[in-house]
Amino acid sequence: MKKPLIGTIAALALAGGTALVGAAPAQAQPAPAHADPVDAVTFAGTVALSNCSGSVVRMPNSAPTDPALVLSNGHCLESGMPGPGQVVTNQPSSRTFTLLSPDGGDLATLTATQVVYSAMTDTDVTIYQLDTDYATIQAQYGIAPLTVADTHPAQGADIRVVSGYWKRIYSCSVDGFAYRLNEADWTFKDSVRYTSGCNVIGGTSGSPVVDASTGLLVAVNNTINESGESCTLNNPCEVDQSGNVTVHPGIGYAQETYLIPACFGPGNQLDLTLPDCALPRS
Repeated sequence: MKKPLIGTIAALALAGGTALVGAAPAQAQPAPAHADPVDAVTFAGTVALSNCSGSVVRMPNSAPTDPALVLSNGHCLESGMPGPGQVVTNQPSSRTFTLLSPDGGDLATLTATQVVYSAMTDTDVTIYQLDTDYATIQAQYGIAPLTVADTHPAQGADIRVVSGYWKRIYSCSVDGFAYRLNEADWTFKDSVRYTSGCNVIGGTSGSPVVDASTGLLVAVNNTINESGESCTLNNPCEVDQSGNVTVHPGIGYAQETYLIPACFGPGNQLDLTLPDCALPRS
């Protein structure tokens, strides 16, 4: 699971963090300079966690006065990675996040009040609620949230994986989709497969995957096959509808997020009973 900064899941768990995205890198790498105009995608809206990346997000119908949300990976949850079939909701949290400026500078510290939702079944997401709203963040720091798209990402789309932890932006395309992605004890459904340009490293877990043509968040980065093994921790394998297993060494993956908006009602309130909500329930 692409890494919270975890060389192995055990290491991550012991560190109180996460990882699924490989081993923790030895040192930070600066964000690459992009000369072409294609990169309108910046670090605006992204955050750094203690061991992962994330972003301040809004749903398509969120209001400026709604409590702000932060999206990261399920395996980045501070209380430990959710087990298969486990769903965490409404868990108190005081976790902090470093809000970044468009050029990757540290702007402010944001603080959570609760874990709204966290799971590593079918998907790999943690959603935090902050102690402030979008309008306040915009007024104080000039930063708007990323909007979570409510439509399925498109094959071939030009995407950016924006890591707040490493202050690095990866550029690649959506190569395709894995019917099932198996990694150790976890199974993810309909995962985004990157082309080789997004060779994500430890600490990029939870990075927003942004469609470069729309600026919308379409997935959350979570893993890569690091050493060519099959279906082991940090070496996910793809399983098709017939049960055939395929391994793509060095290729990274993200979990789609288009199902999330249908599970949030007015006031950014999670409601897993909404008729169109398809996120796993406890």
